Amino acid sequence: MIKNKLNTLFVTAVISFSFQLNAQEDVIEETVIESTEIESTEDKVINFMAVGDIMLGTTFPNASYLPSKKIYPFADVQKVFNKADLLFGNLEGTLTDTGKNAKHCKDPSKCYSFKSPEYFGNHFQKAGFDVMSIANNHIGDFGKIGIKNTIKTLNNLGIKNAGVLSKPITTFEKDGVKYGFVAFAPNNDCLKINNLKKGIQIVKKMNTEVDVVIVSFHGGAEGTKHKNITRKTEYFYGENRGNVYSFAHKMIDAGADLILGHGPHVPRAIEVYKGKFIAYSMGNFATYKRFSMSGSKAYSPIFDLKLKDNGDFISGKIHSAIQTKTRYPFLDASEKAYKEIKKLTLQDFPENKIKFSGNGTIELK
Repeated sequence: MIKNKLNTLFVTAVISFSFQLNAQEDVIEETVIESTEIESTEDKVINFMAVGDIMLGTTFPNASYLPSKKIYPFADVQKVFNKADLLFGNLEGTLTDTGKNAKHCKDPSKCYSFKSPEYFGNHFQKAGFDVMSIANNHIGDFGKIGIKNTIKTLNNLGIKNAGVLSKPITTFEKDGVKYGFVAFAPNNDCLKINNLKKGIQIVKKMNTEVDVVIVSFHGGAEGTKHKNITRKTEYFYGENRGNVYSFAHKMIDAGADLILGHGPHVPRAIEVYKGKFIAYSMGNFATYKRFSMSGSKAYSPIFDLKLKDNGDFISGKIHSAIQTKTRYPFLDASEKAYKEIKKLTLQDFPENKIKFSGNGTIELK
């Protein structure tokens, strides 16, 4: 565990002088207290930010699903991002200029495969993203070359990433804190969310090597009909999307310090378990044209968390942003995302240890 260095003050005090005079000479008796160390400690606080699904535009099935090159997608939320010590996002798709669609679709216009141009990676770097999950059902949309190019693009920009079988984990250090990151999904190319034995093994090992273990998962059923945490295994289109409640708790039991969920495309409840923060779904964040924006699918929360350097949750703020089908996220004064997360948390976790104090603030009771 990396600890804060102690600030040590050395105080040398001369307490008293006694003077004795005699006929021959002055005798000076000096009493001195030796140097004393006064120690003070100050806990390091990490300002960690996280957002949900990001798909900035796709060249598939055609270039009409791309925005103008003049647009910077994070312009309206950059002032919030600038306060982060560490910024996380879920890359929902690929960053690749090559590769053929791996899905078999009779009508390409109805085939949701995401092929974002590699230059979009520059937007992530400018925004300040430090680490991104690539574990989801779209990372394999353009085959192994798509996965390879996505990892290469992010690596070249200095953005840490993990979640596929060829790269399940990553570790890195920033501002004197060593982080470990691992990401899970129920999909073929990814580290499986339903393989709890493997997940526990990875997290336990990582916990002995780093200060803060971050776990991301892509899981749970999708859409506005599936906002609530059932605490049971969730299925969607016949696919086992995991028991996200059990998964999150078991990862923390194994040594995880922060759980970041995505996949349902709507915000879900939050929880603090054993002092560790869980976001069960961060919803959509910056998803251009190809995603539905009905109801809470348009809500784009920014989780701004204050953590101790051992990963314990201190407090936080949920900045509410919102997006439209063709407009990237912008801050929402009506706080729809915050209010939605508050409502769902009170519904799903009536025993919760989180207090919603207004103006986006979340604290421990």
